[in-house]
Amino acid sequence: MSGKNDRACMVCGVIRSFDEFAKNGCPNCESVLNYAGSEDIIQDCTSPSFEGIVALGEPGESWVGRWLRIESFQPGLYAVKVNGRLPEDIIEELESKGITYRPRDGSSTD
Repeated sequence: MSGKNDRACMVCGVIRSFDEFAKNGCPNCESVLNYAGSEDIIQDCTSPSFEGIVALGEPGESWVGRWLRIESFQPGLYAVKVNGRLPEDIIEELESKGITYRPRDGSSTD
């Protein structure tokens, strides 16, 4: 993987191709963001610019999973850092559903 069409979810950091997001959505965020079939959401909520790749096989057993705060997510490939920010309306929608958005671009200090 890790081709020129790969993108990382700005919420969870999972890496997939644009087509995979369009066809199957995000394995962690689909119930909230509804990526599948929505090119606009994919453009707004994923980034083609990310750094580092971590393969996560057993998220609950991984210190890297805990470090990246992805220990409760599905196994897969994840970006260490995702460049970009979610649009304000998406952040507000997440917050209205009780989800705290922590940017994955390295700017979050908690």
